[in-house]
Amino acid sequence: MQTKSTYIQRISDEELKRKLDASGVLLIRGMKACGKTMSAKQFASSIIAFDIDDQVPILIDAAPKRLLTGPTPRLIDEWQEFPKIWNYIRHEVDQRNLTGQFILTGSANPEEDVKMHSGAGRFTVMDMRTMSWQELGYSSGSIRLKDLFDSKGISVSDEPIDLEFIIDRIIQGGFPSLMNKSVASSIEINRAYIDLLAEVDMSRVSNVKRTPDKVRNLLRSLARNTATMVDVTALELDIREKEVVDISRPTIYDYLDSLQRLMIIEDQLAWNTHIRASSSLRKSAKRHFSDVSLAVAALGISKQSLLNDLKFTGFLFESLAIHELRVYAQANDAKVYHYNDSSGLEVDAIVQNYAGEFCAFEIKLGTSQIEEAAKNLLKFSSILGDSSSKNLKSLNIITGTGISYTRSDGVNVISLASLGH
Repeated sequence: MQTKSTYIQRISDEELKRKLDASGVLLIRGMKACGKTMSAKQFASSIIAFDIDDQVPILIDAAPKRLLTGPTPRLIDEWQEFPKIWNYIRHEVDQRNLTGQFILTGSANPEEDVKMHSGAGRFTVMDMRTMSWQELGYSSGSIRLKDLFDSKGISVSDEPIDLEFIIDRIIQGGFPSLMNKSVASSIEINRAYIDLLAEVDMSRVSNVKRTPDKVRNLLRSLARNTATMVDVTALELDIREKEVVDISRPTIYDYLDSLQRLMIIEDQLAWNTHIRASSSLRKSAKRHFSDVSLAVAALGISKQSLLNDLKFTGFLFESLAIHELRVYAQANDAKVYHYNDSSGLEVDAIVQNYAGEFCAFEIKLGTSQIEEAAKNLLKFSSILGDSSSKNLKSLNIITGTGISYTRSDGVNVISLASLGH
């Protein structure tokens, strides 16, 4: 386990401190084992764990204020186990009228019918993900997303990595606890994560018994359709065809809701803008696991299988790159979307900040697709409306291997091992 002396700094730490200094309560959201508690501990002066402390169930009804007593910032870990604490915290912050009082961490969002008053003006929220390549030391971070927003060209750089390394990283994922594990050990641990998700977490999050086999069927279907705009109807058909079982659409909707509450999946929403062309924009989201390694674990496939099926590995690489962009985008007050229109034109990622400025990205595992990707980006640029065109800051291609450089047409080619925040 990491301690304060061995803690590896996260990109989100700066945001954590900034939001904690600005509000009475900081709520950190993220999937189980992504590192929320360890990051929060670096800033907390006292801690209570709602999922393991025996006194919590007693005090939550008898003397809830005692749970809030302790040096501040006070970390309340897995707060969603007793969501009524939210309103007690809200009142406590009102009375103290001080910033930096509480940090709440949780690996699941409460059900919508839980009665919680708004924390507006008292609470700030931070989403946290598993570790990025820059945090893990696999990327130099020499090409910063911040600079791409400043329309800066990039210096030629070579961060050599090979295909097998990329596949190893896809299999292993970004969970902090796996940093010093072998790929073989990571496979075992990630598969256990999927097993616990299917057998325990999906039922626990909504207090409704789920069928583990049906959960696994859905997870495998989501994994097969990683980084695509697959809808519920298509998932239902895919499960019937590949798993040879029946699962109803209401069940799929229900299970998807639970997976989103557990933050296991994170949809990539469609980008909405004005374009000159007559084509209409498609509004469906792309589906991703919050960490791509869980897609591999859900399918139970091997490294050799991924080497033998580079088309599917390309989708997994796209999902990995979207995860990286999300971490780096959040550090730049931006969000990650995708573009797709009725003419068939697609752009894998649009990273847009709160000012409306954006960068466009195509994501390609190999260098052989760079020319096609560049043409696609330039076509996208040509159909943007006047206001959108003014806000376009850079066109970029993220690759798995190869040299990073700016092409003569202005499109940046960026190795994932060079990208940072």
